Amino acid sequence: MSTSRKEFISEAEELLSGAQELTLQLQETLDSGAVDPDTVNALFRDMHTLKGLSGLFGLQGITELSHRLESLLDDLRLGKVDASQELCDFVLRNVDILRTLVKEEKGETVDEVAPHVEEIEEFISRCGKKDAGLSLKGIIDDSILNVLSEYEEHRLKANIREGKNIFLVRVVFPFESFDRELAGLTEKIKEAGELLSTLPTSEDVPAGHIGFNLLVGSASPPEEMEKVVGQKVTVLYSLMGREKQKKADDVGSASLKSISTTVRVDIEKLDRILNTIGELNLAKGAVKRIGVELFQEYGYQPLIIDTYKVAQSLERWVVTLQDQVLDIRMIPIGQIFSRLAQVIRRYSRQMNKKITLRVFGEDTNIDKYLAEEAVDPLMHIVRNAIDHGMESEDERLAAGKPAEGTITLKAFQRGNHVVVEVRDDGRGIDLEAVRKKAVEKGLIAEGGEYSDKEILELIFLPGFSTAARVTEVSGRGVGMDVAKEKISSLGGFVSVDSIAGEGTTVAVTLPITLAILKALMIRVGRERFAIPLSSISESFEVEEAMLQSIEGRLVANLRGELLPVVFLGEIFDVPHGDDGGRYVVVVGYGDRKMGFLVDELFGQHEIVIKALGEYFDGLRGFAGATEIGKHEIVLVVDVEAVIESALSRRKEKANV
Repeated sequence: MSTSRKEFISEAEELLSGAQELTLQLQETLDSGAVDPDTVNALFRDMHTLKGLSGLFGLQGITELSHRLESLLDDLRLGKVDASQELCDFVLRNVDILRTLVKEEKGETVDEVAPHVEEIEEFISRCGKKDAGLSLKGIIDDSILNVLSEYEEHRLKANIREGKNIFLVRVVFPFESFDRELAGLTEKIKEAGELLSTLPTSEDVPAGHIGFNLLVGSASPPEEMEKVVGQKVTVLYSLMGREKQKKADDVGSASLKSISTTVRVDIEKLDRILNTIGELNLAKGAVKRIGVELFQEYGYQPLIIDTYKVAQSLERWVVTLQDQVLDIRMIPIGQIFSRLAQVIRRYSRQMNKKITLRVFGEDTNIDKYLAEEAVDPLMHIVRNAIDHGMESEDERLAAGKPAEGTITLKAFQRGNHVVVEVRDDGRGIDLEAVRKKAVEKGLIAEGGEYSDKEILELIFLPGFSTAARVTEVSGRGVGMDVAKEKISSLGGFVSVDSIAGEGTTVAVTLPITLAILKALMIRVGRERFAIPLSSISESFEVEEAMLQSIEGRLVANLRGELLPVVFLGEIFDVPHGDDGGRYVVVVGYGDRKMGFLVDELFGQHEIVIKALGEYFDGLRGFAGATEIGKHEIVLVVDVEAVIESALSRRKEKANV
C-alpha cells in the first residue's frame, strides 16, 4: 500500500469516527428537543471534508456517496428537514458503509455505490423539505441580512422563533493576538448563547488592530450579555422592543489562523521505532554483560567502572524512550465505547427493546492496535447481550423488573492488563438449556458431573447456540467462539459469569500493550521459552507433597486451593529433563488459573515480540518469537492457547 493511500485511510477513518460520535451526540439530544447546531454543523463539515479528500485521491464512489450524505446533512443544518431517530440511524448506517469502503479499499467508481446513493435520494425525498417560513424583512436590517450565509440566516431565524434576543457586539483586537482573544471571547459567548456570525469590519479600527462585528443570539437580557462580553452591546432584536441597529458595517471575507499541535502518525512507523528500541535493548544487555565479564576478569578498574556507568545511563534512556513511544500508542477506551454505544442503540431499536447504556472507566488507556482489534469481539458480546440476554418489556414487567433494561460497559486497569466488562441485567444464561444442547451435540457426556463454570464455558465452542430462532442480530451459532479466539490471539482472556434472572457479565481481559513486554524466561528440557509476565500471577519451586492426582487430573495444593497443573513439555511435545517439573508458573485469572510445570527459571527480560511469519500460520501455542542475550531466538508462549489445549485434553480423557 502506498504512503499516500495509507494517509488517506488514516484521515478518512478519523473523519468517520468523528461523524459517528457527533451523530450519537445528536441522537442523545433528540428527546430534550434542544438540538445543538454546532454538533450538526461539525457533522456536516466532516462529511464535506471526506468528500474533498476522497475526490483528491480519485475515489469517485466514496466522493459521490459522501456528497449525497453531505446534501442530506446540509438540509438538516439549514432546517429543511427535522432531526429524528430515523435520520440518525440512517446517517450511522451510511457512515458504516463508508467505513467499510475505506477499510476494504473500495469505492473507486460510482457504480460501486449506486444502490446506496439511490437509497439516500429516496430518504431525502421521503423526508420532504420544510418551508423556511419566517421572513426577516423589517426585523433585521438589510445591510446585515445581505452578508449572511444561508446557514447563518437559518440560525438567526431559529433564534428569533425561540424568542431570543439578537445582539451586535463590536470588538477590536491587536493584530498579533486577535486569534487568541477572539477565540476566548467566542467561548464566553457560547456559554450565554449562540454566535451566529463573525463579520470583520474596518470602520474606526486603529492601525495594527483588527475589528469584528459579532452577531449573537441569547435568552439573556442586554445587561447580562454586557457582563459576559465586558462591554456595551447593541440590541438588534428583542421581543420587548425590537430595537434596530443604525447601520451595519461593510463586510469582507474573514480568515482566521488555525493553530494545531497534533501530528498524525501511522502506527506502523511506531512499530518500526519499537523494533529499533528492541535492538537497543539487546545492545544495552550486551554492554551490561560485557561489563560484568570484565569485572569478573579484571576487578574494579577505572575503565570497567566507566563501562558500568555507561550501561546504567543507556538503560535509563532506553526505558524513557520506550515509555514515551508506548504512551503515544495509547488511546482512551472511551473511543471504543462510543462505537459500541452505536451498536446498542441500533440493535435495541431493531429488537424493539428499551435499553439504557451506562459507561464507566472510559478514560482507561489501552494500546490503539489492541483497541481496534478488540472492537469486533466486543461487538459480538454486546449483540448477544441484546438478543439473548435482554428480555422483552412484557417479560421484564412480569418478572418485577423495570421495563427498560440496562447494559453496562466498564473498563479498569488490573496490573498490566485492561479489563472490559459487558454486563446486562437480563434473564441470565439457562445452564440447563446449555447442558442439554451440549449433550445433543456430543460435546459432553450425558449424566456427567460438570461445574456451572464448565457449563458456561461451553457457549464459547464453535457453532454452539441455544437460540430457538435466527435473527439478524445473533443466533446463528457464530460470534462468541470467534470473539474468544480473537481475544486469545491478542494475549487476552474471556470469562463469563451469569445469575439466572439477574443478568450476565462477560469480562474481556487484554494486555495494555503488545509492543514491549516483560517476560519470564523458562526452560523445558533443552528448550528455552518466554512467558509474558502480564499473564503470570506467581511462580514457586515444587515440593513433592504439593502435587496430587484427583480423578486423573494433576493438581497442586496452593495455600489450600487446588490448582490444575500441566507439564508444559507435554503440550509442546518436548521431553522434560531428568529433574523435570521442578518449578510451577501460575498463569491466567480467576477460574482459568493453571500451573505450568517447567524445569528451570532464568529471570526476567524485556522483549519485543516478532511474528512467526506465514510459514508457521496455524501453529498454536506460540504468540511469536523474540531475541535475547547473544542473539538467541526464543519462542513466546501463548498462555491462553496453552490453557485451552490443556483443558481440551482433560475433557477428552474424561469422555473416554
